Amino acid sequence: TDAIALVEDIQKGEPLITASCKDHVIHLVRRLQEKLEEKEDHKFHLFKVLRAHILPLTNVAFNKPGSCFITGSYDRTCKVWDTTSGEELHTLEGHGNVVYAIAFNNPYGDKIATGSFDQTCKLWSTETGKCYHTFRGHRAEIVCLAFNLQSTIVATGSMDRTAKLWDIEKGEEIVTLRRHFAEIVVLSFNTTGDRIITGSFDHTVIVWDVGTGRMLHTLKGHRGEISSAQFNWDCSLIVTGSMDKTCMLWNAKTGTHIATLRGHSDEILDVCFDYAGQHIAMASADGSASVYNAETKKCIAKLEGHRSEISKVCFNPKGNRILTASSDKTARLWDAATGHCLQILEGHSDEIFSCAFNYKGDIIITGSKDNTCRIWH
Repeated sequence: TDAIALVEDIQKGEPLITASCKDHVIHLVRRLQEKLEEKEDHKFHLFKVLRAHILPLTNVAFNKPGSCFITGSYDRTCKVWDTTSGEELHTLEGHGNVVYAIAFNNPYGDKIATGSFDQTCKLWSTETGKCYHTFRGHRAEIVCLAFNLQSTIVATGSMDRTAKLWDIEKGEEIVTLRRHFAEIVVLSFNTTGDRIITGSFDHTVIVWDVGTGRMLHTLKGHRGEISSAQFNWDCSLIVTGSMDKTCMLWNAKTGTHIATLRGHSDEILDVCFDYAGQHIAMASADGSASVYNAETKKCIAKLEGHRSEISKVCFNPKGNRILTASSDKTARLWDAATGHCLQILEGHSDEIFSCAFNYKGDIIITGSKDNTCRIWH
């Protein structure tokens, strides 16, 4: 793309880009182009094994720059770790049961939310490890949570069939979302923060208006429990994965069904968009994963090699690499365009249920049922 023409085009609809900062924006676009053209053949090596908790881990998550990460556990705590040194920074104690769902308020990363089987969600300071608020109100285990990108709201989903939105500043409940007939197991905000989706064991996904708590659309069509649901970056599409072995693509504005992506012989356990929202990766219990083009709805790569189910799949921020975590005790790194396996990350002695890239894409973290986390550089 011609960077100058692109910026002039953006300028027409964006009053913030004035004549005085035009050159700087052109410079940034060119920098971005250089970055995308860089050839990547980064091999990851094991940097550290963290014996994180005395009981199994439930989840791992990075802050946006990847300078620290968190682990949740059956031992009722969440721990904060320094990625560079592998040092434990804080243990967040106070829950009366399993800490199951965890998240940073990315991109800021100064707060952490933990959702527990004790039916509460707690909000913590990343810096001090101090607890700001305990959100009470659910009548069953909290199994999923998410911050909006604006870091003003945290949402929790529960086995009590409801989701709740909480005000981070005030520490109060804003609204309860009730319309599902079974447990809510997944929720996700769009990037603008005005919509949230909840996915349930009742086979449906509901789109809600965040401001009013009103139900806007019910996405019906799956014939099995929902395992995963996500908006793409520009908030135009929603992808859903289900135990019915399919993924579905939906128009986020109208709630209409666009396409059904088939091709797996067992349950879909995880789905995600790349950061640009152009590709979809799905992971299945059949031991394979696949990549689809969101526009053409065609399968562009099949990722085959794992010997057991794949529970987690994610793109690196650049979108040219895919990471999968499997119960065959390995994680694998793939070329997103060809489906070629680039590297096998081995060494865990039990299934890997969680994996993540840092924002730069040069650090990987894997979490396993062997009670350890591995940092790969």
